Amino acid sequence: MVLVARCVRLSRRNADALLMSLLLPVMLMLIFVYLFGGAIDTGTRYVTYVAPGVLILCAGFGAAGTAVSVTTDLANGVIDRFRTLDVGPVAILGGHVVASIVRNSVSTVLVLAVAVGIGFRPAVEPLRWLAAAGLLLLFLLAISWLSATFGLLTRTPEAAGGFTFVVMFLPYPSSAFVPVETMPTWLHGFAEHQPVTPVIESLRALLLGTPPGSAPLQAVAWCLALLALAVTASAVLFPRRVR
Repeated sequence: MVLVARCVRLSRRNADALLMSLLLPVMLMLIFVYLFGGAIDTGTRYVTYVAPGVLILCAGFGAAGTAVSVTTDLANGVIDRFRTLDVGPVAILGGHVVASIVRNSVSTVLVLAVAVGIGFRPAVEPLRWLAAAGLLLLFLLAISWLSATFGLLTRTPEAAGGFTFVVMFLPYPSSAFVPVETMPTWLHGFAEHQPVTPVIESLRALLLGTPPGSAPLQAVAWCLALLALAVTASAVLFPRRVR
């Protein structure tokens, strides 16, 4: 909890990054709805279709900052000082990961509020909202820990920033902004079977009150697999990086 509070304070004091993490999601929502929405036919109001995809896009962007934070601590020698105390690697990385979830939770609420303000009308069943929130938190946990692992691999904050491109790219070849069937045939396989698509389809179904099918099970399986991969990789990489 001490290290989580430290990372949250660092985020709060970095005004430029804080404003970007809060304003960028809102700007993306407005851009997709008002600049592109009129040209895209999804069979429903575009804000209704695109809102879950923007949530995942912004979650990925916010989580990617964890890689930069971890690499910065390594480069500044802060983690070496923590290691002289009774502080384990789980607490060090966990502090960055939980702080990332806190930041993303704030931006998610802000994006949802803007989406509702411009016409998004989600279902009102409390259980569906709880399920959607739980799935989004699980996705944030997986992608944030994966980002922290990437931060252990890179040597400079600039290189760690490259993770932003990776996680922001995945929502585009998915069902986030257009239906998969409108994409070229050769892209269907990747778009339908990558981690982001079942998460988006699950959020869309849960928030709009439509049958989710098998998407939630696939989404949870992907998130747990990514989380297991990230935790295992970080357990191997951390002692090698700090020795």
